[in-house]
Formats: sequence, structure tokens, C-alpha cells
Amino acid sequence: MELIKSLIDFILHIDHHLVEIVSQYQMWTYLILFLIIFAETGLVVTPFLPGDSLLFAAGAIIAKHDAGLNIFLMLLLLIVAAILGDLVNYHVGKYIGPKAFSGRYKLLKVEYLNKTQHFYVKHGGKTIIYARFIPIIRTFAPFVAGIGTMSYKKFASYNIVGGVAWVSAFLLLGYFFGGLPVIRNNFTYVIFGIIFVSILPPVIEVIRNKGKAEQKA
Repeated sequence: MELIKSLIDFILHIDHHLVEIVSQYQMWTYLILFLIIFAETGLVVTPFLPGDSLLFAAGAIIAKHDAGLNIFLMLLLLIVAAILGDLVNYHVGKYIGPKAFSGRYKLLKVEYLNKTQHFYVKHGGKTIIYARFIPIIRTFAPFVAGIGTMSYKKFASYNIVGGVAWVSAFLLLGYFFGGLPVIRNNFTYVIFGIIFVSILPPVIEVIRNKGKAEQKA
């Protein structure tokens, strides 16, 4: 329970926590953020990490010149982290497959796998790109692709496009707009907004499918 509370606090006040990380670890911040982005996209057991809000907050903090961090270097490193993360996740899915969802691991819920598979049915290979912008599905999309629904060559191209688009969008949005007074003074609400917009597409899809099912019944 304490871990969950700490995680929620970290997500909702990520700007304050990142300021502390930058202040305490300085140039090591590059490595810390690299590892977080890599873990969220590359380790199927960590879908709860705050990728979207982390990127936005990082961009906003870098925009403050006293942070001492370079936006272009951060952009490059986090794009590499996102691409490598999905690459690792793809190969994990290829070698481990559905056995990982046997119920032995609490973090690997079958419904997560089913949601991602449904997303594949609807969007095909472009799922790798779309999924970058949706929490949880972002983590499981490359894993499911590795199980056997997509060739490595096809996956690699979508992976690169998705990684560049996702990191660039959120990091640069934070860099150019995160410093505005209205955003800086209401950062927690902005994080809520990012989370809400991120989960809105799958929620709409579930409601739409439920409505279709009721009509057929």
C-alpha cells in the first residue's frame, strides 16, 4: 500500500520530484530518465511507470536554464531508450510468450494482454505507434508483437517511428509550454489531464464495443 501511495505521489507531483533529482544527481539525471523510459517500454512488469507525464515534466524543467540539462541531448537519449525498450520487450514476448500470463505474476494481468490483442485486431501494425501514447498498452504492445503477430522487420520500422513521435511530442510540449504560468501553477491538474487524454481512446473503445454487443443481443 505504501508503495502505491508513493507511486501516486511521484506521478502527481512529478515536477517537484524531478527538480529534486536534477538538484541531487545533476548530470546523472540523463541516465535516471533513460532507465525509467527504458523500463516502462522494455519491461513488461512495469506498465505503471509515468512515461507521458515524466517526458512533459522533464521538458518543462529543462526549459529552465538553471537546470543545466540540454534538451537535444535529452531528446536523443530518451528516443534511444524508448526504441531499445520496445526492442527488448519484443524479444521477451518472442521467447516467453503467453506463458508469462499464467497467473503466477500479479503484475502480468491477462486483461492487459487481451486489451492489447484487441488493439492489434483493430489497428494492425500501426498499434506500435498508437500504443506509444496509451499507458499500459504502450508496455504490452511490443510484447504481444513478439509473441508472433508481427515480423521483426515490420516491428522495427513502426518501433522507430513510434519512439521518435512519442518522446518528441511530450518532451517538446513540456519544453515549450511547461513554463507558462498557467501550466506551472497548475501542474498537478496538467498531469491529470495528460493521464485522462491518454486513457480516453481505450475507454471510448470499450464503451463502443459494449454498445455494439448490447445491440446484437
